[in-house]
Amino acid sequence: MGVAVWPDDGQDFDALLQRADTAMYQAKAAGRNTYRFYTAEMNAQALEQLKLRTALHWALDQNEFVLHYQPQIELASGRVVGVEALLRWQRGTDPLLLPGRFIAAAEESGLIVQIGEWVLREACAQAMRWQQAGLPELTMAVNLSAVQFRRGNLLLSVTQALADSGLEPSRLELELTESLLLDDAEQVLETVRRFKALGVCLSIDDFGTGYSSLAYLKRFAVDKLKIDQSFVRDIVSDPDDAAIVRAIISMARSLKLKVIAEGVETAELASFLNLYHCHEAQGYHYARPMPADELAAWLLQYQTRD
Repeated sequence: MGVAVWPDDGQDFDALLQRADTAMYQAKAAGRNTYRFYTAEMNAQALEQLKLRTALHWALDQNEFVLHYQPQIELASGRVVGVEALLRWQRGTDPLLLPGRFIAAAEESGLIVQIGEWVLREACAQAMRWQQAGLPELTMAVNLSAVQFRRGNLLLSVTQALADSGLEPSRLELELTESLLLDDAEQVLETVRRFKALGVCLSIDDFGTGYSSLAYLKRFAVDKLKIDQSFVRDIVSDPDDAAIVRAIISMARSLKLKVIAEGVETAELASFLNLYHCHEAQGYHYARPMPADELAAWLLQYQTRD
């Protein structure tokens, strides 16, 4: 809800309505069940958001979006078993923009549906290009937005991306957020069931930061938990974080789920996670996200390492 107050925010009904509307969009951006009072700064913010949405439309039309890929390593064997597709925006000659700079605007405008469809198509096609080049078969992990579930025909988008690329469904992993499982649970559950019937892998991203319960893990029949890096980065020095990570891994194994830890930046972290029987790891200790051609070269070098 947005609030504008007479006479400070406007002298007539139209001005007050316009400014209450501006405040409402700020409230929406902050999450559900919130309200914001109008401030003068909101006009500048609204203008910037409008410019950003216009630029996002242009980016889609001009193919300015690119994917970078970060390897996922099986800890027990050291093999590369998958990659995560990560969206980047090459806006002209500017430095690459990370999703944190534009995803909120894309979701609010609904453009995230079209962007998400492009990500699915490109990620599946790239996985097949690597496979046809003789590189190891890898699982391709793709992040999904809650808006894609609510506004887009997600099942059709996934099915079409798989059909167009020829990628086996088992090689596609869709990353869901914990909050998504609680938001309109019945609709999400039906979509999840159809994905499972299709044969794709489902994981919960940033596990531990939301409100998932054992009941939800069982009900939604996901395949993998991705431990949020906020718990991983200090497990060597923080007993509480170490206990949380051990508990998540133990719980997941009891439920026959795989576990991957993100944000693994040192060999010591990788060693601890392997000791805890975590299945997979991802982070700067192994490699930063990189373009497709660089990843192909990295894979060849990694395979021939001592």
